[in-house]
Amino acid sequence: MSLCHYVMRVSVIIPTYNRAEYLFKAISSVLNQTISDIELLVCDDGSTDNSYEIVELFKDPRIRWLPGPNSGGPAEPRNRGITESKGEWLAFLDSDDSWESDKLEKQLEVLSNHSIQAVCTNAMVLLNDGLNGKTYFRFNNDIIYTFEELLQVNTVICSSMMIHNSIVKSVGGFPEDHDFKGIEDYVMWLAASMITDIYYINDPLITYRDEPNDSMRGEIKTTKYLRHKYVLRETLRRMSLLKINKHVFQFIIIKHTLMFHLSYIKQVIKVLLK
Repeated sequence: MSLCHYVMRVSVIIPTYNRAEYLFKAISSVLNQTISDIELLVCDDGSTDNSYEIVELFKDPRIRWLPGPNSGGPAEPRNRGITESKGEWLAFLDSDDSWESDKLEKQLEVLSNHSIQAVCTNAMVLLNDGLNGKTYFRFNNDIIYTFEELLQVNTVICSSMMIHNSIVKSVGGFPEDHDFKGIEDYVMWLAASMITDIYYINDPLITYRDEPNDSMRGEIKTTKYLRHKYVLRETLRRMSLLKINKHVFQFIIIKHTLMFHLSYIKQVIKVLLK
């Protein structure tokens, strides 16, 4: 094949901010994948620790360090990586998580066997630097998520997702407004699921650090109701930009919103009656 027609298989995007203590393991898990046709974009968000020196230890030409100012969240550095990416597929990994060595290979196998352009996986949970022997999701089988199912709850761990580059760019990447802090990935998956269903592999192919106080989730101050409002508002905005059958998705959102508000009202009444 001519080099001018060569397309990188997978671009891996790691956003990071002062996570030097975890970064080595995250990068190692990418470089140790059973497929080698990858690039690794480490997208820094203004770190003040020795994160850059950790990256330099690897001396691997597949790694690119993409520095930037502190934005206060992972959306901006992820989007910087998306803009710079060369791969047909994008895979995201938070800098305090890590992958099993066959994670990308198994996902590419699913993608080759299904008419689908996004695939995520289950995860082993790491709590207080120790595996607790539990998986994050307690499902029994692989699942295919539709937009309607994903609208109920976000069942996609960002560090497990592989998705076609063209879809991510067509839906506009991750929202960078601070209203979406901690839910920016949910907006992305909802928008993407209007274009493609998302295949879920029940095997735990990542190790997920589930410590809210040491993550962005610990900084979230908005209520569940407000987060729901922000997600729906942004999903509708992105829907208007896509060449899709909008009426189908609008109906699903209306139905979901009615059910959500009914549930919320019931909870408020229950509290008031106590």
